[in-house]
Amino acid sequence: MAFVQFSQVSLAFGDRDILKNVSVNLMTGTKAALTGANGAGKSTLIKVMAGLVNPDSGSRICQKETRIAYLPQSGLTHHGCTLKQEADRAFDFGYEIQKEIDKIGDQLKAGTGNTDALLIKQSELISKLEESGWHRREATAESVLLGLGFSHEDLNRQTEEFSGGWQMRIALAKSLMQNPDILLLDEPTNYLDIEARAWLETFLQNYKGAFLLVSHDRYFLDVTVNEVYELFGGDLKRYKGNFSHYEQIREVELKTLIAEYEKQTDEIEKLQDFIRRFGVQATKAAQAQERQKQLDKILAQRIEIPESLKKIHFKFPPAPHAGNLVLRTKGLSKTYDGQKNVIDNLDLTVENGEMLVVAGCNGAGKSTLLRMLAGVDSVSSGEIILGSGVKIGYFSQDNAETIKGSESILDYIESQAPTELVPKVRDMLGSFLFRGDDVFKSLNVLSGGEKSRIALLKLLLSPNNLLILDEPTNHLDMHSKDVLMNALKDFGGTVIFVSHDRGFIEGLATKVLELKPGQHREFPGDYVYYQERILAEQQGTVTYGENSKNTKEEPVSQATVASAGKLSWEEQKRLEAEKRKAEKEIARIEQEIASLEEKKGELEAKMSLPEVYSNGAKAKEVQTKIDEFNKKIESLNIDWEKAMEAAEGIL
Repeated sequence: MAFVQFSQVSLAFGDRDILKNVSVNLMTGTKAALTGANGAGKSTLIKVMAGLVNPDSGSRICQKETRIAYLPQSGLTHHGCTLKQEADRAFDFGYEIQKEIDKIGDQLKAGTGNTDALLIKQSELISKLEESGWHRREATAESVLLGLGFSHEDLNRQTEEFSGGWQMRIALAKSLMQNPDILLLDEPTNYLDIEARAWLETFLQNYKGAFLLVSHDRYFLDVTVNEVYELFGGDLKRYKGNFSHYEQIREVELKTLIAEYEKQTDEIEKLQDFIRRFGVQATKAAQAQERQKQLDKILAQRIEIPESLKKIHFKFPPAPHAGNLVLRTKGLSKTYDGQKNVIDNLDLTVENGEMLVVAGCNGAGKSTLLRMLAGVDSVSSGEIILGSGVKIGYFSQDNAETIKGSESILDYIESQAPTELVPKVRDMLGSFLFRGDDVFKSLNVLSGGEKSRIALLKLLLSPNNLLILDEPTNHLDMHSKDVLMNALKDFGGTVIFVSHDRGFIEGLATKVLELKPGQHREFPGDYVYYQERILAEQQGTVTYGENSKNTKEEPVSQATVASAGKLSWEEQKRLEAEKRKAEKEIARIEQEIASLEEKKGELEAKMSLPEVYSNGAKAKEVQTKIDEFNKKIESLNIDWEKAMEAAEGIL
């Protein structure tokens, strides 16, 4: 059994302990995730495991001939050959074994050396080569490359023609093709779309060797790993089960830790206050010195809570009022070459409060559609009709290009934030991975990913009622995704988005628009429902009519019972969507009533002022406004009762 074992490994950078007496054993069958806050040292630990970084102390034991493949987060490029030729380099280990086999064959032919020993060695090498899958390398390479999103035409393209994201896909493909004993993957999903992620999930589920991976995709981790290692303050702790199970256990542990942290912080403040107040008094000097000793002892064992573990929640500025119809397209088409339509004759209606995810493989036109809806890209034919009062906020990775200047991140975001959110800016920046002194960085020195996060936060601070978001979770860690998703759930408007993070999609989407080259379909349900319908099609239990080009999913079942079951589930999802919509309307009315009540209270307070009640004209003016507010509140109360009755009658 292949394995790599680490015992009491420690590593420090300056005065900071990255790893403190870490022990871990990776062996055949291990399916593990490595997690921890940003900057905790996850990438460093993986490099130590790969043998690329030497620890300060401890031991690393690797079984003889154990093959390890390591994939970094970024930075790998390929050039000078075709994709097919580059893929073949993943099998260099097999060519080396074949050379040894041929060398032994030459020795046997020449009659040199110990024949029996040479035959045994040759047999071992032949078995090793066969087990590695080397003889099936061409089929393996093609299967992996196609699974990760490359096309047959790509196989003969020069590798330097591929962009940075596709360069990392090549590197990932080579790691998988090697069929190593141990796979070390640092953020392998960073550059993968949802189809490629699904393929990688299946690959890892069936993988016979061991793997340890880092990822910010909760769904991906849940379906691939059965144990989690957390790096926290230099210590490594193992948790059995998938990632969601780890989070449940860790939440309980963190509650205890945070309670101890708060208790310790309170004690530190009390000691510091006593020392500050009485340290200079002769009568209290001895007591102050004793308190100082207590303080020094506590500070030496101070509990630290990483920013990423502090729960942050924020709400968008109130969405401006919009009508029920937010957006409609009629015969919308887009072509870039004048011949083939990327988007073809799309009729789409988006209603207030919907969370529409646009799904489809690479090249289906998802980003193109979002750009057109946002008014960033031109329309070839057809029209886009916006509802009354709709105000669009659009985000894409290109937004990062507009973030520039010498001012600090903190100053920039504070200048963009509504007055009521300024006190929360530091927390919001922390939730988008700008923590500590990072907030004082100049905009001009930020990386592309950092600027993208700033652009996203800037958009979320604007009072929009239709958000169009193209890959908003890129460059965010799991905690930041949760903050964003919760804020979007509380958002009072409408969202149209594209994402490759399945957990994010499942947590947010209430409706799915599927794009295929020149085709499209709507699915009136969440993403889980969409996946079930697609699976049913593939299994042949549900088929669709001929008009697959522009349909709102009207299924024709091949089995009456199956059809009835599917349709009842569809009806249930429709009712749930209606109830969510009704609940949002109730919340909107309640918020409006509260606002009017507050304004009415301010007017009633004015009536008690001498300069008002002693002036007949002013008093009459104020009373008239109060009466107007009373009428509006009465009308809203009637609307609230109707909305409550409607919500109760849905389910």
